[in-house]
Amino acid sequence: MTFQQSPWSLQDLFPGFDSPELESAFQSLETQVAAFEQFRAELKPDISTDAFLHIVRESEAITRAAYRLYGFAGLSFAADTQNQAAQTLMGRVQQFFAELQNRTLFFSLWWKNLDDANAARLMADSGDYRYYLEEMRHYKPHTLSETEEKIINLKNVTGTGALTNLYDSITNRYTFKLEVEGETKELTRGELMSYVRQANPDLRARAYQELYRVYGNDGPILGQMYQTIVRDWRNENLTLRKYASPLAARNLANDIPDDVVETLLDVAQKNAPLFQRFFRVKARLLGMERLRRYDIYAPVSQSDKTYPFETAAEMVLESFHHFSPQLGQLARRVFEQNHLDSEVRKGKRGGAFCWTVEPALTPWVLVNYQGRADDVATLAHELGHAVHSMMAEHHSAFTQHSSLPLAETASTFGEMMLIDRLLAEENDPAVRRDLLFRQIDDSYATILRQSFFALFEKQAHEMVVKNASVDDLAAAYMQNLKTQFGDAVDVSEEFRWEWVSIPHIYHTPFYVYAYAFGQLLVLSLYRQFKLEGEAFKPRYLEILAAGGSASPEAILTRAGIDMHSPAFWQGGFDVIAGLVEQLEQ
Repeated sequence: MTFQQSPWSLQDLFPGFDSPELESAFQSLETQVAAFEQFRAELKPDISTDAFLHIVRESEAITRAAYRLYGFAGLSFAADTQNQAAQTLMGRVQQFFAELQNRTLFFSLWWKNLDDANAARLMADSGDYRYYLEEMRHYKPHTLSETEEKIINLKNVTGTGALTNLYDSITNRYTFKLEVEGETKELTRGELMSYVRQANPDLRARAYQELYRVYGNDGPILGQMYQTIVRDWRNENLTLRKYASPLAARNLANDIPDDVVETLLDVAQKNAPLFQRFFRVKARLLGMERLRRYDIYAPVSQSDKTYPFETAAEMVLESFHHFSPQLGQLARRVFEQNHLDSEVRKGKRGGAFCWTVEPALTPWVLVNYQGRADDVATLAHELGHAVHSMMAEHHSAFTQHSSLPLAETASTFGEMMLIDRLLAEENDPAVRRDLLFRQIDDSYATILRQSFFALFEKQAHEMVVKNASVDDLAAAYMQNLKTQFGDAVDVSEEFRWEWVSIPHIYHTPFYVYAYAFGQLLVLSLYRQFKLEGEAFKPRYLEILAAGGSASPEAILTRAGIDMHSPAFWQGGFDVIAGLVEQLEQ
């Protein structure tokens, strides 16, 4: 069966914006919540395990129904960010959710405050809910009174939630003008960025200059939005919730000890010279004395090979199937159920993502497929996320999602399986060399670049408290780039605005280190796979099937990994060092 490019179908959620089913979902959720509120009277320290688990199951039913509504709104908005019906629904859903959260909040607050002995008694027989319940209690020292928690939920809808929606609406409207072969093209960001990986050095430079001209024009306003988000993060997480640092709030959400994240960032910083070596090799092969920041993703071979969508789909599915028939079948489900939006359209959200709505539904995947080898890799990456979710779909809505740092495991591993397959089948040395370079390019983009983003965020959060201006932040960002590239890469002035173009630092502060964590973890797992072959596979599939049903540390310890050890993280960099040595020779 061949698969063609198409938008996705959201029929598995709701027929449309005006459908009676959508309206009735709002009403039925309202009814479920009203019934749930009656449980407040039952919440006593000596509540029976059966009564307690009945409440938890009802809470999960509400969560699943809510996720379906939110999924429909969010996926509709991503498919067309300029669609007013989608924008309106998104606003309505966010407001509705804040109110529902407030009405059901009493349960989690009661649970966090319950004495340890009774909590242990109730958790003993809670089955798949256990880790979710345990994790909730980790927040006990940072939880406020019910009234304060309600105020924060409401404040977020018209505060940071509204600001990030506004950031998306402003930046997704941007169009970029680029002259290509004598013709001026009007492009989306995704289309523009395809030129930064092309062979023509002048075109690469002009694409970047245009990107940061447009973002830079709004830099002072986008920067001000960022300052506000940072202050809000501090006000809530440090002033009110008493976290030790801005980063600690994200670490607890990821259930990763603070020392592990500091170790990871420290090892990454120490390995900046490794990537500087790579950039020097690349400059030599491109016939340049020194790379410019415009050139870091430049192809070294002049291979303009493209892949029709149906070929790409088949290649990805076959590479998954070759590793494990189970993974191949799961990935195929996304195509067969029409849960993939692969077209490039104006107004559609740029980039790529996988959205798991709830365990009973196949995830939805968005890519902007343009036929390049890295588009094929992106397809493998996002389908890897989908497969990870489906491997864990036997868990509850509370324990299906793996924590952020483990969330990149299947996606990055999926990409590596695809690259293996491409290398095995490709006879053209130019294409093969491109693939090897792309592996290191991608490792740079996922590990070092994201680690330095996290280091910038740490610095920016401190600077904003000390009343740093937007220009001060831009100057600090430039310094961050200079430390990262050393004397191996020349960085021009317009890159001072790169930080305002990174949605993650607006939407999810400190999200970015999860990419570095995930990629280094995968390199280590991949090394084990190469050493052990078939014996490795059951252990890997077990990591995926665990989803979020245990802490990352427990899941990785079962797989024989010590994430506190600098040597473990260095192991990932050693794999990259091996690739760089091959290129140097």
